[in-house]
Order: sequence, then C-alpha cells, then structure tokens
Amino acid sequence: MKTVFRAAQEHVPHGTCPERDWKECEAFGEEKLLSLIDRTQLPKHLAIIMDGNGRWAAKRHLPRIAGHKEGISAVREIVTLARQLGICYLTLYAFSNENWNRPTTEVSQLMRLLGLYLKKELNTLMADKVRLKAIGQIERLPKSIAKLLLSVEEQTSQNKEMTLILALSYSGRAEILDAVRNFCGDLQDQKLSLHDLSETIFSNYLYTTGIPDPDLMIRTSGEIRVSNFFLWQMAYTELYFTKTLWPDFRRKEFLMALLDYQGRDRRFGKISQI
Repeated sequence: MKTVFRAAQEHVPHGTCPERDWKECEAFGEEKLLSLIDRTQLPKHLAIIMDGNGRWAAKRHLPRIAGHKEGISAVREIVTLARQLGICYLTLYAFSNENWNRPTTEVSQLMRLLGLYLKKELNTLMADKVRLKAIGQIERLPKSIAKLLLSVEEQTSQNKEMTLILALSYSGRAEILDAVRNFCGDLQDQKLSLHDLSETIFSNYLYTTGIPDPDLMIRTSGEIRVSNFFLWQMAYTELYFTKTLWPDFRRKEFLMALLDYQGRDRRFGKISQI
C-alpha cells in the first residue's frame, strides 16, 4: 500500500507515459492526458471514496456544508467524464453507516443536498442514459429521500450506457452480515443447501449482486484506508490514494488516476507475462 501511495504522490515512472517520467505527464494538459488513455484498458467498475469535503471548507474558513456543496460539483464532473470515457459502473461512497454519528445538523444538511442532487440530475441521467442504483441500508434514510431514490431508480432503470451506484448508509461489514442473514433464511426455507455455498453464490446475496467487483478504487484527501467499503468486493481491486481533497478532484486528477491504473500489471495471483 505504501508503494501505491508513493505512485500517486511522488509520481514515479509509469508504463502509460513511455519515455517520459510521471512528473512530465503531470504537466500535460487534459487534452494530452486524454490522448494517452487506452480506452480498451479502462476499469469496468470504478469505485471512489469521496473524502475531504470538511477539510476543504476548513482551509477556506467556511462551514462544512460549503465543502459538501462543492463536492457535488466534483461529482457532476467525474460522473460526466466517466460516462464519456465509457466506464460501465461507477460507485460513489457517499454516506457511510458511521456517518450517522455526525452532528444531527450536518446529517440533515447532507440528506437535503442528496435530495437536491437527485432532483436536479434526473434529466441529465436520462439524457446520458445513465442508470442510478442505491446500495446500503436504505431503510435508515429519511422516508422522503428513500422514496425519491426509488423513483429515480425506476425512471432510469432502462438506461444502458453506465450505471451510477450511490453507496448510502453503507457499511461493508453490515453488507456481509445482511448477506449471511439472507443466505441462512433461504437455507431454512430449503431453497438451497449448505453444499451450494460458494463465492459466486454468496456474492448474489450482497448489495452489488449482478455488478462486477471494482477494478480500481480511488480515495481522495490523503487517507490510506478503505473505511469499511466493499470489504468483500475489493479482494483484487487496484487502490489509488491521492492527497487531493474531493472538491478539488476534477477531470485532470481523474485522468491521472486512470493512467496510473493502466500502468499496473494485474496478475490475480498468476505470473506476470511482461
């Protein structure tokens, strides 16, 4: 993990910038970086831990909600670029189970921003043919937000170009426990036997059933941990950490992360072919 962080922060040489070092690639403009992207080697599923909204606001002596509002602008930019590049699945870790422990005022503001985002972005999601899916313990959300989520999910359900997954009231451990409970329920109902259990069968009980495991996980703000996110799904996910705070994570930062990913040798336990 230390090596990955150094790759993201100290810009060691990468295979995606032949005959150039990573520092030189960082100096490129967006158009040049975009030309270096191999669109046949993009992650099919990209997951992002959007971290640093509060610190972004604090650095500017602004209330925390200002950071969350600016974070939504970053969400719009990254979702649009991911869709344009042809990434099939994009998961945004938007609100964790642990976030319920934040001050009531901040939680209420976050829920309000979520509702505004869903209402404002519906037309864009439809125009760009993006399907929305929410995962997590959605029943814990305010009823009005849960109802709005369901409505947007239904209205976008036939969109095929990209699936945008919002992890809300989400916990990796809770997801695994929910999966165990549901599996045991089917076991008691004799819908299957214990001998049927396999990784594939168990995956069908997760919130992400039918969605491939993420190929790449990006975390902003300089924290080097997964924070209870996709604990089952990230068994072989490539990890990319950057000190950039989420509101400042825009198109160029995103392209740099994708180039870093494309410079890696993913072996899945096999011997490298290079």
